[in-house]
Formats: sequence, structure tokens, C-alpha cells
Amino acid sequence: MADYDAVMISMQQDEGQDQGFDPRTGEPVGQPVPHTGSADVDRAARAAAEAAPALADLPLHARAELLRGVAAALESARDELVPLADAETGLGEARLSGELTRTTVQLEMFADLVADGSFLEVIIDHADASARPAPRPDLRRMLVPIGPVAVFGAGNFPFAFSVAGGDTASALAAGCPVVVKAHPGHPGLSVRTGQILAAALPAGAFGMVHGLAAGQELVSHPAIAAVGFTGSPAGGQALMALAAARPEPIPFYAEMGSLNPTVVTPAAVDARGEEIARGFVGSYTMGSGQFCTKPGLLLLPAGHGLSDHLAEQSAAVTLGPLLSARIRDAFTQGVAELLSKPGTRVLHSTSTVDAQGFAVPPALVAVDAAEVLRGGLQECFGPAAVVVEYASAAELDELLEALPGSLTATLHAQPEAEPELALDLLERLGRRAGRVIFDGWPTGVAVSWAQHHGGPWPATNSAHTSVGMTAVRRFQRPVAYQNVPDALLPQALREANPAGLPRRVDGAMHG
Repeated sequence: MADYDAVMISMQQDEGQDQGFDPRTGEPVGQPVPHTGSADVDRAARAAAEAAPALADLPLHARAELLRGVAAALESARDELVPLADAETGLGEARLSGELTRTTVQLEMFADLVADGSFLEVIIDHADASARPAPRPDLRRMLVPIGPVAVFGAGNFPFAFSVAGGDTASALAAGCPVVVKAHPGHPGLSVRTGQILAAALPAGAFGMVHGLAAGQELVSHPAIAAVGFTGSPAGGQALMALAAARPEPIPFYAEMGSLNPTVVTPAAVDARGEEIARGFVGSYTMGSGQFCTKPGLLLLPAGHGLSDHLAEQSAAVTLGPLLSARIRDAFTQGVAELLSKPGTRVLHSTSTVDAQGFAVPPALVAVDAAEVLRGGLQECFGPAAVVVEYASAAELDELLEALPGSLTATLHAQPEAEPELALDLLERLGRRAGRVIFDGWPTGVAVSWAQHHGGPWPATNSAHTSVGMTAVRRFQRPVAYQNVPDALLPQALREANPAGLPRRVDGAMHG
């Protein structure tokens, strides 16, 4: 408990309320939102537990319609929500409007997933007296909702990863009630979005709490069955420890830090080096570097000749403000630490900061791979990146093995000129990341069936994705029924298949 308090209070000063600020001016906006007391946290968690059986038992078409109803309610409030989000985040109405569309489309896609029914993974093995090596009983298995889910909203995507974002949508799709711990950076938007969700869902299926202590109590509450988190490694690890320390530990799905390396081969530098440099600068500065998929490392061969071009491109970028004063201060400190490392060469950095608001300039530095291997690197959240220069293929291999796990890894290569190298690097990068991009950029995460937004530690702490349709799997658990009379089975497992679900029966797919 003490460790959690120390870490989280270092991230946000707990003064009994959440206050929104306009990042462009630094001025407060909206009314403060009081933190939630223990009694109300308990009330929200218990209401979720009471709502869980009925939500789980809803016919799939009715559950799908709930999700479509939430999407429609958010869409109808677009003209209210987008300006409110912009006032508290400074991300701009154009980007936020697109993000709200992503959020509603995501909900509709999860509705399609629910209506399809394949996400239940229904499997039936009939009894077989002649099975080898021994007779087999009748076994029927499916995935069921895990129970009430606590969701910690993220600050950098106030729609898509916050109150109505992917964690909430996938938990509701699984049939789980949700209690959101609102992000303190956009409290007014969180309150209004929460009101819309609560009105569109059955009583108890959605709740919300505010404040550090409320988040701690929510993770520890016996009614909560799983947690979804997007945020810093420090916050994620502190909350993970709370989830593990419960009398009955629960799954904790955390998306945390990520360096997201980009590897460029010598042949790619020769063929299109300046194009790659432009793309990299555009990607690491996109959204003021506040995307979890920002490429923080650019691995270039020594003698690449792109330093001046990278510096010029970085100097030409116009950035919006960071989300908060605390993020700005952490960014400034992180850049200072980068500049203090032995062997660091500055490609672009300036101490000029706007007098108002939370704006910062981009920072780009270069270092030899040997220095990285000696001292390691840490993520710097915001518009900062490191060019790492490798002297040989062997040194590149050693560097890739030393890098921590990431959400993404990117390769720029010329397969026709170096097919074996391209294949080898793709394999290596696939070991260190959850998504591998070829000749592109990782910023931008499509919501789709095939998407995977996760990665080896410390990018995430599980093998699951937080974006895409398979994100629902985090909030389900398998149950197998052995020799249960047909009339007592869940409908999905009954012999007649009254819901017409796709099922695997005696090893073969049907429907």
C-alpha cells in the first residue's frame, strides 16, 4: 500500500479533487471533480457485482444492441464532447473528432463480434467409449464473462483509451460490468462521458470513481474480477502489486512503457535515406510525441549521413502542447538525462519553451550503439527520440537482443538487395515486439480483427492485446461442463444449438 501511494502521489498531487487545465494556457477549465470516498467506491463495485449475472445472461443480440446504443449516444453528443475534450487536453477538435469516431466505430465492431458469437469459442466433444487411450466423457467448453472489470482511463487518448475506450468496450462485449477510474487530466469530459454510458446501459453495468485512493480501493475490492490499465510503468507496476496482493489475486492487464525501435539497413539508407528521416521525424513528433507507439529509437548504420537532415526536419516541426504540467516537467527532466549520458551528441534541442501552457520543443540526440549497450535507455514520454548508430551487423544483433520489449518494432530494408538480412531482422524484431511494421511507421493503431496492441515486458504484462477484437479475450474465462444433462447446460452448449452459434463439434467446425 505504501509503495502504491508513494508512486501514484509522485505522479499526481492528491488534493481531494481532479481539476482540468487548458494545456495551451495552463489555466484551469471547468469545475473541480471531488474524489470518490470509500463508501461510494464500495457502492459502485457492489452495483457492478449485482448487475453482472443479468448482463452475462443477456441474449447476444441484446448485448450487441447495448453496445450499438452506447455508440449512438456518444455520436449524438459529439458537438458537446469534442469541445469539452479539447478544452482539457489541447489536442485540437479535428483530431478529437476523429478519435471519437474511432471510439464509436470500435463499439460497433464489438457489437458485430458479439452478434457473431464465435468469441465464445464453443467446443463440444461428445462421449466416446472407444476413444484412445481411454474412454472419453461428454465435455462441453465455452468462454464466459470474468465478472466486474475496473478500467483505468488514459490521458493521451481521452476518447479511445478512456471512459468509453477499448478496455470498456471489450469488457462490455464480454458481458462484464465496468467501473472506470477516471483520468485526472480530463475530469469534466470523464464525468460527461460517464453520464452518457450510464444512461445507455442497465443499472450497475457502468460506474465511475475519481482519485488515487479510489483507484487503490477499486483494485482491492473483492467484487472486482479483473483490471485494464494504460499508463506509466511505475503506475502499472504499483497497481499490479495491489491486484496480486489480494486474498484472491485477479488478472491485471497493463499497457505501459515502450521504446518502439526502428531499424534501418544500409541498403535502405542508400536507396531512400532522406525519405526515411522525414518519416521518422513526423512519427516521433506526431501528437507531440504522446502516442504509446511513438518510435523512440532510430537504429542507423554508422556513416549514414542523415544527421543534418534529421536536425532540419526536427527544427521545422510545429508542436501542440503536452497534456499537463507534470508531463511537461517529466519530459524536460528526461531530455536533460538523455543529454547527460556519455557519448550523447545533440542533433536538435533547444531550451526555448513557451511562456504559457505546457508546450515543449522536440529533442533528438545521437549515440553509438556501444554506449547504449553499456548504459541502456529509458522511454522519454513526449517529442524526444534517440538515433543509435551501429557499426556492424553483429553490433546491431547485440543491440536488438539487449533492448526491452516494445509494443512495436519497425524495419526499413530493401528485400531485393538484402533478402536474408531482411528476413533475419523481421524474425529478431518479432521476438521483441507485439507488432512489426515494414517500411512504414508505428504511430496509428488500426482497430481490426487482426490487430495486436501489446508486447513483451515492459510494454505489457500479458500476451493479450488492448486494441482490436481479440481484446475481449482478457475479460473471459473458460468453463468446461462434463456429463451435464442437456436441459441444464448454457444454451450455447446445448445439443440443438438454439442460438445458431459457430461451434467446434468433435473436432470439426460448424456454422
